Amino acid sequence: MTGGPLGAIEAGGTKFVCAVGTGPDDVWERVRIDTADPRDTLEAAIGFFAAGPPLDAIGIAAFGPLELRAGHPDYGHITTTPKPGWAGTDLVGPVRAALEVPVAIDTDVNAAGLGEWRWGAGQGLSNLVYLTVGTGIGGGAIVDGRPVTGLVHPEMGHVSVERLEGDAFPGVCPFHGDCFEGMASGPAIEARWGRRGEELGVLTEQAVSVESHYLAAGIRNIVFTLAPQRVIVGGGVGRIPGLVEHANRRLVGLMAGYAVQPEHEAGFIVTPGLGEDSGIAGGFALARAAVGSDRRGGTP
Repeated sequence: MTGGPLGAIEAGGTKFVCAVGTGPDDVWERVRIDTADPRDTLEAAIGFFAAGPPLDAIGIAAFGPLELRAGHPDYGHITTTPKPGWAGTDLVGPVRAALEVPVAIDTDVNAAGLGEWRWGAGQGLSNLVYLTVGTGIGGGAIVDGRPVTGLVHPEMGHVSVERLEGDAFPGVCPFHGDCFEGMASGPAIEARWGRRGEELGVLTEQAVSVESHYLAAGIRNIVFTLAPQRVIVGGGVGRIPGLVEHANRRLVGLMAGYAVQPEHEAGFIVTPGLGEDSGIAGGFALARAAVGSDRRGGTP
């Protein structure tokens, strides 16, 4: 634990959620800021923290892509995002300069995974994967309690997936067409069925039959590559009734008896234990990492 309060920012494409406290179970104050242009949005976030008590550190869980290599001149910057006006935005520098506290940053999915590992559905595990399935698909891997990054951070939403026989849907990814994101994201559901995931109604059963295959196919790649002890599925698509349970059964079938463990049979794919607070919890976890140093990175 730390000696004083921490700041957490969940920086999303539509909203910034800023909070002060010691963790997700002890939030003193929270505010939502609509994501506008970078200058106004960051000024509003900094103003929220500046008006509160002195902080020990701030953690930022951000949409990306991000430059996360410590020592890189663009560390803490958003890079090639399609979000208009945000490419090249420095998230860490202005916050650190204005508030004069250590600032740690990681991707929203890495941070959410870290939050779930510390306080949610990943407690007691040494490794897990957190997937958000919504407007896009992003994945964060936690290995021995540390988020995984390298030359770039993982882009699990863009792995290839096995097609259902006879499925001619082209996919919606502007880069890869029928990749994981192209076949299983929220926009893919809307393009295929003509309705958003939360509006499927009588089409729910049919849509779940197709969506669960593609969700399981993407997760199979992750299981065979990273061998997580659990996969946590957040985002709006994951809340479609029955989807996670069907995907778990499909996963075991797609593994085809290879390296299947009893843990894969049931309850391997789960929804977040922290609900919609996984991201802000990740911000608090990153802030804890930065206390007592000006360490640049997302380690717990």
